[in-house]
Amino acid sequence: MSTQPRLMLVVSPLMEHSPAFDRAAALAKAEGAALHIVAFDYLEGLATAGLVNEQALEQMRLGYIERHRQWLEDQARPLRRLGLEVTTEVTWVERPLQEILIHLKEQPMEVLIKSVDHESWLSRMMFTPLDVHLLRECNVPLHFVNKAAHAHPRKILAAVDPFHYDGRYEGLNDRILSEANKLAATCDATLEAIYAYDLSSITAAEYGYGNGSMFFSSTLARQLYESQGEAFDALAERNGIAPEQRRMIMGDPAKVLASYAASHDIDVIVMGRVRYSGLDKLIGSTVEALLYKMPCSVWVVAPQQID
Repeated sequence: MSTQPRLMLVVSPLMEHSPAFDRAAALAKAEGAALHIVAFDYLEGLATAGLVNEQALEQMRLGYIERHRQWLEDQARPLRRLGLEVTTEVTWVERPLQEILIHLKEQPMEVLIKSVDHESWLSRMMFTPLDVHLLRECNVPLHFVNKAAHAHPRKILAAVDPFHYDGRYEGLNDRILSEANKLAATCDATLEAIYAYDLSSITAAEYGYGNGSMFFSSTLARQLYESQGEAFDALAERNGIAPEQRRMIMGDPAKVLASYAASHDIDVIVMGRVRYSGLDKLIGSTVEALLYKMPCSVWVVAPQQID
């Protein structure tokens, strides 16, 4: 059995050459990986055309799939000339999420790469986009390419939270830093680790302080800052992150990460995601909030599966 790593690039049904193509090719070249490019086609207007008979509609659908397959092959040809192993696939399916998950189960991939689909705020409120479904249900690392000034990332930022209290996510921070270290080494990029902490989201009870006003006294706030700093340093130390590569900034995590990425020309931010159920799914997470706002691309690491 081949041990060559494999990357999966999911592309738009609209035959557009997005920055995700260049990023996927660069990563495959740097890692010596095979690249599988797949398009999940479904055009509402074509699928529901009621003015033609079923046979004519089937011919139109097959014709579109064939044109898309040829277009993907045109994109793959120059990559193969560079020595990359590239395969392409086009599948007609209305709801691609389950097809993607089946593909990943049948053909294990190192990472799934995809351009961010910029849906309107109203659309996201009414319908959960595919990108968010993938964030919530895909166990393979996800690389959402938003902007790609450089095909090879030059600056990588790993966002961690060493004070996550849910035991289900034990080890997630180490997985984030491991993934970030691997990506930085593959691309010969610089790496920083950042902990954006928000005291306003922490309750006094979590730290055994019954009096909220006492909790937010200057002394206790300083003690909390120091304990968080120690936890962050210990996490960074065991993952080989040097002191000069560490950043600890107070503020709303989503705002801090977006601002830091913009002001420091970050190419990729590596983050973890958590699992939500029930009403919590309506609230989402930091990575969901950032997906459509980040000035750079996002690499998302899922928590370890628990059987």
